[in-house]
This record gives sequence, structure tokens and C-alpha cells, in this order.
Amino acid sequence: MKLAEGAAACLDVLPTQWHLGRVMRPPPPLLAVAAGLTQSVLTKGARPPSASRAAGAAAIATASGTLAAAAAGAFRRQGTTLEPFDPALASVLVTSGANSVSRNPMYVGLAGLLVANAIRLGSWKALLPVAAFTLVIDRFQIAAEEPALLANFGADYEAYRVAVPRWLGRRSLKPGP
Repeated sequence: MKLAEGAAACLDVLPTQWHLGRVMRPPPPLLAVAAGLTQSVLTKGARPPSASRAAGAAAIATASGTLAAAAAGAFRRQGTTLEPFDPALASVLVTSGANSVSRNPMYVGLAGLLVANAIRLGSWKALLPVAAFTLVIDRFQIAAEEPALLANFGADYEAYRVAVPRWLGRRSLKPGP
């Protein structure tokens, strides 16, 4: 078997195996830390941020951290799992608060923190790890979570999925379900 065919076959089964707990992946916050470290490596020797760039980065970081923390708090208050590796353990479909803006506000928050760091670093190269993080989370983590949530919550999840975007978008500006 050619290497490319083997890699393609692995990619086809990973999301299914992942949500069933057979394949362990690094937790999304660890992936975000790795992306942040990669940003630093890619921008080594960059000049210090200007006051306006630092202020803009701080504002984005604050908004992103607040979004992620609000979503995590809502999960805890409603007594459902924050465990990213077995979404079938979700006992409550959280659709209010931060989850009325995005179906994945914790991941949006992590990506926003990486964007803030890229702005602070002042380099377009620092956006490459943001793109990689977002792609990995979208294609593997979220792709594994959505079928499990649909199986757990059926029509309620489907209505939520139609009403609220996966990341952010025009539908984020409208009231949630």
C-alpha cells in the first residue's frame, strides 16, 4: 500500500474512533498551548509590540477568555461533562449564554487567544498555527462530537445546529434557539 493511501485510510477512520474513545488525542487546550509555542518559534526575534498592538491583543484575549470561561461555567452549572474525548457522556445540551453565539465557544475562545497572541507578536507567520489549530479542532474534535450529540439529543441538537453556527458567523448575531 502506498503511503498516501495509508494516510488517507487513517484519516477516514480517526474521527469515528476518536469519539468512541479508542484513539486518544491531546486535549484541545494542550493543542492551543502547542500552537502558541509554535507561534513564538516562528516569530523569534520579532520586535516588541507597540502600545496599540498590545492593547488590541489584550482586548481580543480578554473577550476570547471570557467567552471560553462563560461556556465552561455554563457546562459546570448544568452538570454536564467538559470531557472532549467522550462527547456521548454529555447529559445536557447547553444552548444558552456563550453557546447561543457559537456551538463551540470554548474552541472559539482558544482560537481567539491564539489570534490575540499573533497580533501581539505582530507577524503574519503567527497566524499559521492558528489556522492549523482551527483545522485540527474542526476536522477531528468537532467532527467526533457532533454525531455523538445528535445521537444523545436528536431533534433538539439538530434544531440547535441549524440555529447556531459551529464557529462564528452571521447567525451568531441572532438570538439562539
